[in-house]
Amino acid sequence: MVAPVVAAQKNAPPQSATSKSPVQVDWCRRFSDRLASLSLDTCRQAGLTPSGTLSVQGFPILQRQFVSAKNGKERKQPVRVLLLGGIHGDELTSPAIVFKWMQWMHLAPAQHFHWSVAPVVNPDGFLTDKPKRMNANGVDLNRNFPTPDWHQEAPKYWIKRTGRDPRRFPGKQPLSEPESRWVNEEIARFNPDVVISVHAPFGVLDFDGPVQPPHKFGRLVFTPVGVYPGSLGNYSGLHKKVPIITIELPNALAMPSEAESRKIWEDMLSWIQRNVPQKPAAASPIRQVAAK
Repeated sequence: MVAPVVAAQKNAPPQSATSKSPVQVDWCRRFSDRLASLSLDTCRQAGLTPSGTLSVQGFPILQRQFVSAKNGKERKQPVRVLLLGGIHGDELTSPAIVFKWMQWMHLAPAQHFHWSVAPVVNPDGFLTDKPKRMNANGVDLNRNFPTPDWHQEAPKYWIKRTGRDPRRFPGKQPLSEPESRWVNEEIARFNPDVVISVHAPFGVLDFDGPVQPPHKFGRLVFTPVGVYPGSLGNYSGLHKKVPIITIELPNALAMPSEAESRKIWEDMLSWIQRNVPQKPAAASPIRQVAAK
């Protein structure tokens, strides 16, 4: 059983006295108007804040961090997970399931990881009247990352392999777009141990990186889909050596069932626990005691 994601029209509920600022309410209202599976209250409770980066059309890329619930006496740092949705604006189940998973962050074992979450990386493609894969500049953000030989390989692939498909235009330069630049900067700033990028509609798992790939999350089975110039998987997993799982949901417009959404989530957490090593905790500074 799948649930529809697209909301044709919603009557927005009145603003409550406990709601956030009018600007934040507007962000969530636009998101919940787009996604039938996302209520206005659920979006507000997600606690998203502006990352400091605006899309081409001036919409903030919103994010939230969930800090590990483990105490500070651990000998190892909590695993750091960068969770991204909505890189392609027309894959509506991607942000929808990320919002759902955000509601489960307080439960073990998710609460023992340190998360940086951005449900909608491409707000312009997501919020336009007819959602589209590309951003407002017509760039496929998932072909705009600075993989080796991008200047030679990305344009050549676009011309020869896609026949200049406008949906897969890699841009004129790597990181030419504010949205892809934000992802790149967040990888550098947050220093994740693993990246999870949610897409649709191929119904598989893809993986790039130096650790053991997953076998299965829910009904999604590991099926390599190839390496593309400028893709985030290529950039993170092969170039930066940061493991990245691309979760391809089976439908871009209809959500998996509640049970399947939870099974994908639980299997993903189990895989992280088994395969992504924790880094040693930073040593505490030693106070110097002056000789008397």
